[in-house]
Amino acid sequence: MNGNESDSSEHDSDAENNAPPGFKPPPRSEFIIRRTRPVENTSSSTFDSHDYPPSPSGMRSPTMRSPGLRSPSRKLVYDRFIPMRERDLSELYDLHESPSTPTRPRSKNQPMTPGQTHITDHYRQAQNQAHDSVIANELMLTDPRSPHDSSLNSPRRLFTYSSTTTHNTMHFDSPSRQIYAPTPVSQESRNILLSPRKGQRAISRVPFKVLDAPDLKDDFYLNLVDWSSKNVLGVGLGSSVYLWSAATGNVHQLCDVGSPDTVTSLAWTSSASYLAVGTDKGDIQIWDVAVQKRIRTMTGHTQRVGVLAWSDHTLTSGSRDRKIYHRDVRTQEMYQQTLISHSGEVCGLKWNGSGTQLASGGNDNRLIIWDRESTKPQFQFRTHQAAVKAIDWNPHQAGVLASGGGTADRHIRFWNTMTGTSIGAHDTGSQVCNLAWSKTTNELVSTHGYSQNQVLVWKYPSMHQIASLPGHTLRVLYLALSPDGQTIVTGAGDETLRFWNVFQKSKSERRDDDGLSGAITTIR
Repeated sequence: MNGNESDSSEHDSDAENNAPPGFKPPPRSEFIIRRTRPVENTSSSTFDSHDYPPSPSGMRSPTMRSPGLRSPSRKLVYDRFIPMRERDLSELYDLHESPSTPTRPRSKNQPMTPGQTHITDHYRQAQNQAHDSVIANELMLTDPRSPHDSSLNSPRRLFTYSSTTTHNTMHFDSPSRQIYAPTPVSQESRNILLSPRKGQRAISRVPFKVLDAPDLKDDFYLNLVDWSSKNVLGVGLGSSVYLWSAATGNVHQLCDVGSPDTVTSLAWTSSASYLAVGTDKGDIQIWDVAVQKRIRTMTGHTQRVGVLAWSDHTLTSGSRDRKIYHRDVRTQEMYQQTLISHSGEVCGLKWNGSGTQLASGGNDNRLIIWDRESTKPQFQFRTHQAAVKAIDWNPHQAGVLASGGGTADRHIRFWNTMTGTSIGAHDTGSQVCNLAWSKTTNELVSTHGYSQNQVLVWKYPSMHQIASLPGHTLRVLYLALSPDGQTIVTGAGDETLRFWNVFQKSKSERRDDDGLSGAITTIR
């Protein structure tokens, strides 16, 4: 027997002498394997059967486990600590803004109201804007709020050597040095975070007044609601026209066109002294509101008059007979000019602010621009894939027109009527029934039918959605803007009129809203 074998037998005999009676130790090679085997799961309270050598009684003895195994209750401790920088940013800067008005905490089972959700979205948007400003400043070394910064156009010399020894020496003890800053962002970015930001405007998603309007027709091609410059709302219900005073809340009937005829369109003059009423038979009645008397009836159309538009003393009418008439109400003639180009019912008419161009839309999916002095179309746009009823001119930019298409189109499109070109389009996802520009801001409101039945407020030209106003159960076919430009009224086939505070007010235009408050009122 060689020396190695004798040493091994010696070691085995010593182990047998020191072990309890009946205990037989495992081979030496097994201890070596278990000492070098890694622990697969140190967080578990149960171990594999190979972790401990067998005891004489058949049980596993934890006191005899290999010294290379780690206890399951022992925690891993590392010698490095990495700070959480984002926690420092949230503590130093108010990135998580909250509404100025405190609210009670909401329980888990209590649903959040639509208004609360909308306000939260506004503050989340403000937080995202602050984040984007900081990122842009860190990457481009410029303040993104200054779009005309010349550093954006000049290339950065990243690999040009420059000595900063003098600068570091002169400002070594300055507390404003970046190495002493508690955050990794630069001083310019901290200035952006600490600078005051404009508060976000919250639009209530609940109408402040609802009027019950029985017999309000669910017809896409009609225009039955108009708001006068004297704050009087005209509504066509069946064969009657009702007037509602926003100042006093009083409702009275102006006229009845007589059954079986019905009202199909309304339009106030700019002075709000007269109201034009189109009928299903194709007639147009002119009513003096002050004395509640019909002063004239104008004929010419052979089918219903679905839309009317005023420009000074000229009344323009569009009909299902596909014709457009220009009528000077100061003369005896029924009409002076006839515009024939649409191959379907004319359902949209709107004069621009200067009265030099007329936009018309029809069921033939066409949008046509007419010059006031001509009977031939100036421009024809065939991009829409459905009927064009929603039309409105931008009051802040001359020659900019917005139009909306029906169910098969769903787009709001913008046109330059000076050059006859398209300047943009946006898919809204549902039928566009009406459009109206804000008088005070560059914003746009649209009403929709299939399938959302909602009111949307947009920021132009980015077409960022500012607010969504649900509530109507059927398509929102009618829209009118208040004379101060702050409030809109929407009408739908659900026979209700809803009033919304949408656009901002200036201090000089603030008025008492007590006369507009209330729950539900019936027009009749």
